[in-house]
Amino acid sequence: MNRLFCILSLVLYFSFFGTAQMPDTFGNVTAIEKNMTTYDKDTDAVAVVLFERGDHYFKVVNGHVRLIKEYHTKIKILDEQGYNEGTIEIPFYHNETDSEKITKLKAVTHNGTNQYHVLPSEMFTADLTERWKLTKFTFPKIQKGSILEYTYSITSPYYHNFDGWSFQSEIPKMYSEFNARIPGNFIYNRSLTGYLKLDTNDANIKKNCFYLEGIGDADCEILKYAMKDIPAFKMDEKYALSQKNYIAQIEFEMSETIGLDGTSDKYTKSWKDVDREFRSDKDIGRQLTKKGFFEKNVPAALLTEGDALTRAKNIYKFVQNHYTWNEEYGVYNDNRVKEAFEQKKGNTAEINMSLINLLNAAEIPTHLMLLATRKRGLPKKVHPVMNDFNYTVAKTMIDGKDYLLDATDKYHPFGYLPFRALNHYGRVMDFKNESYWQDIKPMTKNKYQIRASVKFDPESQSASGVLDVFTTGYSAIQKRKSISNATQEEYLDKIEGQFEDDFTITSYEKNEERSNEEKVAERFSFELEDVLQGDLLYFNPFLVRFFDENPFKLKKRTYPIDFGYPASYRYQINIQIPEGFEVKELPEKKVITLDDRKRVTYRFHYDQQQRSVLLSFDLSLNSTHFKAQNYDILKDLFKQIVNDQKNSLVVLKKK
Repeated sequence: MNRLFCILSLVLYFSFFGTAQMPDTFGNVTAIEKNMTTYDKDTDAVAVVLFERGDHYFKVVNGHVRLIKEYHTKIKILDEQGYNEGTIEIPFYHNETDSEKITKLKAVTHNGTNQYHVLPSEMFTADLTERWKLTKFTFPKIQKGSILEYTYSITSPYYHNFDGWSFQSEIPKMYSEFNARIPGNFIYNRSLTGYLKLDTNDANIKKNCFYLEGIGDADCEILKYAMKDIPAFKMDEKYALSQKNYIAQIEFEMSETIGLDGTSDKYTKSWKDVDREFRSDKDIGRQLTKKGFFEKNVPAALLTEGDALTRAKNIYKFVQNHYTWNEEYGVYNDNRVKEAFEQKKGNTAEINMSLINLLNAAEIPTHLMLLATRKRGLPKKVHPVMNDFNYTVAKTMIDGKDYLLDATDKYHPFGYLPFRALNHYGRVMDFKNESYWQDIKPMTKNKYQIRASVKFDPESQSASGVLDVFTTGYSAIQKRKSISNATQEEYLDKIEGQFEDDFTITSYEKNEERSNEEKVAERFSFELEDVLQGDLLYFNPFLVRFFDENPFKLKKRTYPIDFGYPASYRYQINIQIPEGFEVKELPEKKVITLDDRKRVTYRFHYDQQQRSVLLSFDLSLNSTHFKAQNYDILKDLFKQIVNDQKNSLVVLKKK
């Protein structure tokens, strides 16, 4: 009776899928697949997925409802560089009491007419994390032209979590198909991410698709999604948000279940529901009501002296210095601000909720803001999906100006979010009114400026000069970290290592009067050996290069470019012409503007006087986000920038 009651309850609560059989093609390879040597849609591909299919459905196994996930694929190896596609890892979830199980796992290497099967003894299980394990194996006898085929089924007791499907991977796919059966009483939100369109998008109702004795029949929604000629998704370049925003995939999220008795359980909440729940949550809302504790445990002057902005900056600095970040985010963990304060250590949520409590105690209204880090993916705005958020900061307004604050990093000035948090927008949890979306606008004054001068000594055949380096904003944050995390000797050795072998730093000074938490001013004196040889002097004026290589290398990029924050790079050098020499050749001048809005400008210029040449390089990235359509233009621009830095020469000759 207990087992029957369990089955009846689960049927009312969850969906039942009819059996969705995989096509019985395992082990069969066509002549076309065998003879294929290149993939005409991507001639540089080292491997290609010939076929891929997944089928998800529910069934009763030994009196219990189980989610079944079946998978089948064939991969063609086109080049030796594609051999790493032959190592397969299949993750599965477990907890203290139960686990997903992988069954029907078969794998074979097709080399022409020969087949080499992966033996059960060659399949290994290893721990991945506390909750995840993986089954791993490597195909045998891989060679150029091999076809790697494998299939498996996962039986899962965690049927409440219905997975989606990724159409794209790091190698192209000729065909990818996902099938599912969902009963009419089971409603999902679903969304297609990425820039590719479905070639098949079918959804039909099938009557009486599943029958359980004693319960009756259930209707199902039959889904089929497919794509063909799918390009590889390569995200090994800089300046991008998470691939989760752009890779072609179908995502499912449980919205509502309607029981056979007509009752309904809703899982997709409104923001009003979330506001209400968070307000009383012991790990979030209740942790924001501890200002009385903080008032008793900090100097009274911290909360009272100065105007609002002064108090806010002093409190921010106090929290930065008081805490050590444990490098955990902890949005929904067991957050305890009192314990974190006493231990002087905490996760991001505990540190920033302490900051919020202190600002509110100082009568500076401040709220918690939820966001996702750049590696997480952008939160969905259509409806609350709380798993989209993994980070918290403080949001306040002082004298009509918004400030977003994160006190976890001791080097970030007031108002500067860490780079990891510059992810376009977040949700401000205003518990007195209503939560709302807030744009994340990075600080704009981020500069890397260098002024150099160099003079030559014909007698010693050497040169000497000065580099004045001035950084502001995010550039200064990185500079301050580099200086603070090393001895001066270590720091100068690292700087010197960025130059050619004949470059030597002879003295160094940090200008404390011109430096603060938002800017750093430095002066380096240097010497260059063996620069004057013969009648001609070939001198590359770029003693410092902002970009050693082009960050954009793909033939085609299908996702946007995101720099995180606007930045400018300026390099000026005054070259004094030695006695007995004159200018023979100077680099080509150029001015490049990305578009009418001047979102990117580049200027390479020089001024020649009687005894000197003043050369200047100016690059301004005035926008942070660019569509994929701008990729080729940016790629070409940075190609020129790198080339100008590496290959520009000032040629002097003896008179």
